[in-house]
Amino acid sequence: MDMKLEVVVLPVSDVDRAKHFYQSLGFRLDIDYVGDEEGFRVVQFTPPGSGCSITVGSGITSAPPGSADGLHLVVLDIDKARAELVDRGVDVGEIFHDAGGVFHHAGDKGRVAGPAPEHASYGSFFAFDDPDGNHWLVQEIRTRLPGR
Repeated sequence: MDMKLEVVVLPVSDVDRAKHFYQSLGFRLDIDYVGDEEGFRVVQFTPPGSGCSITVGSGITSAPPGSADGLHLVVLDIDKARAELVDRGVDVGEIFHDAGGVFHHAGDKGRVAGPAPEHASYGSFFAFDDPDGNHWLVQEIRTRLPGR
């Protein structure tokens, strides 16, 4: 049985501010639905090229705003992706790789400035936060592991 990740719900405090932010990233606006019930709103976006969407809104999660951590966007070219987000006005961190070379540690632990040696797939990252502090990482994958 196939199971596909379809939607990730992000807790936000201001839906319109989040809507503006994710549109500024170039995410496609899929729906902005206001329910009959007061305070219920669902706004869904899909990142360019992604099969999974994100949803922000009101009355859709009990998680505290800004509590999402470790969300990953995957790109082919980390330098180009970072430059594009900077051009869009996003406050992004510097490119880094992990000292262990496999994945990144939580927080800033083990970070080494610059991309992974030879831009090894899965090894280079940069980070940014949305206006509520939901934490995103952008990861460079040039060649996927077998079976992916």
